[in-house]
Amino acid sequence: MADFDIFSIAGSAMSAQSVRLNTVASNLANADTVTGSADTAYRARMPRFETLMAEGASQPGVQVTDVVESGAEIGKRHQPGHPDADENGYVYTSNVKVVEEMVNMISAARTYENSVEVLNTSKDLMLKTLELGR
Repeated sequence: MADFDIFSIAGSAMSAQSVRLNTVASNLANADTVTGSADTAYRARMPRFETLMAEGASQPGVQVTDVVESGAEIGKRHQPGHPDADENGYVYTSNVKVVEEMVNMISAARTYENSVEVLNTSKDLMLKTLELGR
């Protein structure tokens, strides 16, 4: 591994966690949405990550391959007075689980912070190494 690969790895990890945080924010923003059809109900989204190894990739690190929708069941409530209710009086809610999303948010934020610490520590070590030559 080259000396500067650590910056690429930590930077790509920060970028991936940023996508994860944005996805969690979108899920939380749509947690209480309702609609008149199960087909149009909001489904929780989650990013998929892929590790880039040095041999097969131009730079090692991590990347987001895609963002997939959750296959969890959509909620269904009987609310005949709701403006979005279907002909049977049902509204359909998103499948976002707020507690799981909060855990995801905390995990992504901590992983992002760890990557920042890796960058800072690597930078400090390289600067100290350069000072040895003085």
